[in-house]
Amino acid sequence: MYEVRITPVALKQLARLPKAARSRIDAHLLALADDPRPHGAKKLVGSDDLYRIRVGDYRVLYYVRDAVLLVLIVKVGQRGGFYKK
Repeated sequence: MYEVRITPVALKQLARLPKAARSRIDAHLLALADDPRPHGAKKLVGSDDLYRIRVGDYRVLYYVRDAVLLVLIVKVGQRGGFYKK
C-alpha cells in the first residue's frame, strides 16, 4: 500500500473547492493508496512519474514514487488553465 501525501499548495487548492467536489476528490485520493495508477489515470509527457486523474470537472496532478511507495499530490484544480505552469 502506498502512502498518499499532499503538498501545502495542493492542500490550499483543495480547501478552496466546493464541499461536494472536495469529498469526491478525497475519495479518489484515498483510493490512490491501493492503486496509484487507476483506470483513466494518464501519465504526462516530460516526466517519468507524473500522472493526472480526472474527478468530474477537476484534475489532480501527482507523482508516483515506486521505490518508497509514495503518491505525492502536487496540484488540484479545474480544467481551465490547469496545465499552465
